Order: sequence, then C-alpha cells, then structure tokens
Amino acid sequence: MKDIFRKFACLAAAGLGSPWMFGINLCLIVGWLISGPFFNFSNSWQLIINTSTTIITYLAVFLIQNTVNRDTKAIQLKLDELISSTKKARNSFIGLEELTDDELDDLKNYFQKLRGKALEAKNFTVG
Repeated sequence: MKDIFRKFACLAAAGLGSPWMFGINLCLIVGWLISGPFFNFSNSWQLIINTSTTIITYLAVFLIQNTVNRDTKAIQLKLDELISSTKKARNSFIGLEELTDDELDDLKNYFQKLRGKALEAKNFTVG
C-alpha cells in the first residue's frame, strides 16, 4: 500500500506542478468567472466552487507533503554520506535532523559563536 501511495504521490505532485496543470487551472478560473453571471453569482454556485477548491487543495497538500518528505529524507541521506566519507567531518553530525529543537538551537548558537570568533580573528566586518 505504501509503494502504491508513493508512486501515486510522486506522479500527482509532478502533475500538479506542471505548466499544463497551471494552464488547466487558469482556464477553470476563467470559466468560473464567466459562469458567475449566468448563475447570478448564486449561493449554490459559490458553494460548489468553494467546496471543490477546498477538497482539491486539501488533498493536494498531502500529496505534495509526501513528496517533500521523501526529497528531504533523500537529501539528508546524501549529506550523511558526504559527512561519513570526509575525513575531517564530524561523524556525530550524521542524523542531525533527529535532534530536538533545543539541541539544534544549541548547535546553531555554538556555530554562531565560532563565526563571531573567526570574524574577530580576521578583523572582518559584515554589513
């Protein structure tokens, strides 16, 4: 089931992000605008349009998020491979994305302090 969803999500995300889909949606919006006067901009007309767009958007968010999650995981694994294959890199940084927000903030502060020291040592000013 996961493999079927993964394949469907990848195909759907590619389709949703294509120029063709943009063109189709642009035509739908124009059709919606043109149809308004014919239906006297009735509540039913608005309800159909609003419900349709809400459902499509809601489902598209999950499909796109699945693709983003997969891409992010692949990027993290590639970075882990680069870290593990570089002699001077700290292997403790492999899997860094698994740390808590507080631990990540601590690391960020540590590197900001290192940057500050490096800038002071070079007498380098930013801005």
